[in-house]
Amino acid sequence: MASGFILSRGAASLGVHCQRLCRNVSVSQVRGKKRWMRAYMAVMERKLKLEGPPPPTPRSQQPNWDYHAEVQAFSNRIQENISLCQLKTAFVNPCYLQAEQKRRLELDEGTETTALALEDNIQLSEKGEIFTKNFLSDWCRASFPNLPSDGVESIVGHLTSKSLFAHVARNLGMEDLTLNADYPVPDEVLYSTLMAVIGALRDSSGAGRTRFFLRDFLIAQLIGKDLFDMWSVVNPMGLLVEELTKRNMALPEPRLIRSAGASTVLPLYFVGLYSEKKLLAQGPGETLVAAEEEAARVALRKIYDYTENRRPFDFSPPQQHQQPLIQSLSNN
Repeated sequence: MASGFILSRGAASLGVHCQRLCRNVSVSQVRGKKRWMRAYMAVMERKLKLEGPPPPTPRSQQPNWDYHAEVQAFSNRIQENISLCQLKTAFVNPCYLQAEQKRRLELDEGTETTALALEDNIQLSEKGEIFTKNFLSDWCRASFPNLPSDGVESIVGHLTSKSLFAHVARNLGMEDLTLNADYPVPDEVLYSTLMAVIGALRDSSGAGRTRFFLRDFLIAQLIGKDLFDMWSVVNPMGLLVEELTKRNMALPEPRLIRSAGASTVLPLYFVGLYSEKKLLAQGPGETLVAAEEEAARVALRKIYDYTENRRPFDFSPPQQHQQPLIQSLSNN
């Protein structure tokens, strides 16, 4: 009897003690993956493989889009004062007008409502293209006076290529602002759009500001670019002979300067070109012919003053207030 009482009393005290402990312990719920999640993710992955990724959606079809504010922000972003009306016209391509006109006709709207009060950018694009090519040609001739006309045309052709214009336009955020029938916008459309923006800048701010714009965004693409990556010369040794003949210099004489691993799979030769016992240039190559051609290219870079260690381009801002500042300092 006494032992039963003691056991019941001990069980009661143990229960009270456990209740006190449970009050002080906070149980945190751990959230794990549901059982149906694995099957659902497997179905979605299989669907992605069969159908492919969804087509890209233009920014204009997404929420919180204000076209007028975005166009105005583009003008402020490039720090140019362009007429807002002309800038909007520069972003309108003819294919967009045709697609929009076709869409409105399919909706059976009246002839008065189907007419679009928009103008395409063909005229602005033509103005910008003429001004850009003329300026780049003059700049190349002034910066590299020894460069022949073929080299100047190659550099201008590289700077006005559609791929480079599309690269500059996309990095300036013009792809979302361009009104075009297709998305993503093709390189040809971005080329004409950027040319139209240049034409609008020419009409709004003048030729001076447009030259600085081309210098900052197009000529800057020449930094780190090799001459013969833009100008394809088939026979560099023949071109070098022509240049030396024009300058009344002796013809180049190739000589093997040094070599390494001639009997291995990866040989290396250094060929030097001498004229009147003076070293013009030297170049490496896996064969003697390749080394001779590379040495000829190095010599042509020196003649045309397009070497890697040449003087960098002047991208300093225009000194508009320099003269008044000098006058004020002299008066004091």
